Amino acid sequence: MNKVLKLLDENYVLELLRKEVLPQYPYFIALNKVKVKPYKKLIWETTYHVVISWDAYFLNKDGVEIKIPIVCSAHSNEMRENIYEALKYLWANNFPDSNFKLPRPLFYSPEFNGTFYRGLIGENLLYYIKKCDRPEIKKIITESAALFSKLHNLKINPEANFNPLNARINTVIPGVKNILKEVDQRFKSKYTDDLRKIYDCLIAQEEEFFNSGAPLSLIHGDAHPENIIKTNMNKIGLIDFTDLCLSDFARDLGSFTQQLDYKIITKAGDVEFAKEMKKLFLDTYLKVTGISLSPDLERRVRLYYNFTSIRTATYFFLKDGHDEERGRVLIKQVKEDLNLE
Repeated sequence: MNKVLKLLDENYVLELLRKEVLPQYPYFIALNKVKVKPYKKLIWETTYHVVISWDAYFLNKDGVEIKIPIVCSAHSNEMRENIYEALKYLWANNFPDSNFKLPRPLFYSPEFNGTFYRGLIGENLLYYIKKCDRPEIKKIITESAALFSKLHNLKINPEANFNPLNARINTVIPGVKNILKEVDQRFKSKYTDDLRKIYDCLIAQEEEFFNSGAPLSLIHGDAHPENIIKTNMNKIGLIDFTDLCLSDFARDLGSFTQQLDYKIITKAGDVEFAKEMKKLFLDTYLKVTGISLSPDLERRVRLYYNFTSIRTATYFFLKDGHDEERGRVLIKQVKEDLNLE
């Protein structure tokens, strides 16, 4: 039996959280029950990739039951302790404040290679995009720009490089070589040459920045609307720190604007509103950070915009029940933007 299945057993998890989490909350006297809510459940014979949440019902000293969401991100082969270390680092550097919220790290389990943390309660930005709630979208995007500015301007030291492989396009999991191999096998070389040319171009552009000696920033590494949460306390929060690393801050800007563009167009069908929201995000970020959109920064943002488009395209190519047409359209757009036609 795959050991990760124990995390779907509420009785097992109840005892685990009583041991590891209850002592961290001295104002609770008991943990009464848990209810499992799997978000991602990819479980094979011996390997797995899961994100599992539990509603944990704690009892306080006044006899009142309090529900707290607890989440575990676990993977049989990829790093997950880095999430725990990243969250501890951010909390130690006062990232959560009166405006911005983060999951609270609870513990790391070597047995499951999983990080357990207190989750955020609320809806993500994609939820409001799907609802076409324009006032709320604008508000969240404005606050998100300030959130990313704060992240990028945190003090850093060598121990803050929580995921070195993620820092470069060439080595972001699963790695360019593996992506090309899988796409080649599935589509019989139909897209291999185009993808290789695109990746070569993007990697070369990125190397110019790294070779320049410019300072690196702490970046989220997977900036998109589903990782921005409007909490039930009317604050915004950031989740999913698997890819947190030291890199070019323009990567978060390019990734977030591409995903804003793509999600608003595909979910709300409004090209002009997508352009407006991309501009709002970048203009607010620049204003809050106190920098200007130089030609070099604009080029780097575009670089990572295209990189995120290609990541989205390969996702469509390789996911179960692949969507070749959506991937093909994105490749065509990137080729045109990079003048690779």
